[in-house]
Amino acid sequence: MIVLRVIVNALIMAAELAAVAGVAWIGWQYPYAFAAGTAVLAFLLGTHLDYLRLKHEYPFYFDGRQPAFLIGLRILSLGDSTIKAIIAGLVALLTFSGTNDERRFIIAICFAVAVYAGASLLRRLSISLGANPARWGYFRLSVPLGLIFSSAVAFAAALQYIKTATLTDIGRQLVFDMPVRPSIDHISDLLFNLMQYIDSVIATLLATVMPPDWAQVASLVISVNVLTGFIVALYALIIAEAVRWIERRSSF
Repeated sequence: MIVLRVIVNALIMAAELAAVAGVAWIGWQYPYAFAAGTAVLAFLLGTHLDYLRLKHEYPFYFDGRQPAFLIGLRILSLGDSTIKAIIAGLVALLTFSGTNDERRFIIAICFAVAVYAGASLLRRLSISLGANPARWGYFRLSVPLGLIFSSAVAFAAALQYIKTATLTDIGRQLVFDMPVRPSIDHISDLLFNLMQYIDSVIATLLATVMPPDWAQVASLVISVNVLTGFIVALYALIIAEAVRWIERRSSF
């Protein structure tokens, strides 16, 4: 029985790793389809979870009274979910699209690391504290997972796997490399280089008022890469929910 339990756990862990790798691979190979799928998932999950949140919060804001018409909460959740779906799709597209395949591959690895960290944390919270992976992942982990992704990107840049563009590089890219009618891939490359440059400038400025190591850490918090945490959390909660469902079904 113990041996069987170990085998089952190993298979579940392998399936979890495969799911994380699969999500990152799809983002790397098919950025447009990935962005569209991310937007749809964000809309569907948000419509359900935002409605549950609003229904729970309403009595807190309105003196313990329940809403007279739940359709109003449905409409609010629909509006919130639509906006979040649009943002999620755009963030996913800008994260994975581009003409630099090597850079996109490294970004996919950083994304996979963050998703796996999020799924593992949600699974542990579910086992130890009975937390709901979907609700925790959707409402509580976007920023922490964004910090993990931002840190992974910064680490890759420190190892020279990702080049941090200078202002001269960005100017050259605008003048010589940008076509008259730039595609989304070209715009994504430019925005990524611009974000990396801004992050380096922020770290330099912060280093004038605090130790350089602390300045580097603070710049990770301010980095635009943290926004990717929203879509990281989205896939982390889906994988965590699937893993917990499998574990409950296979318990013996």
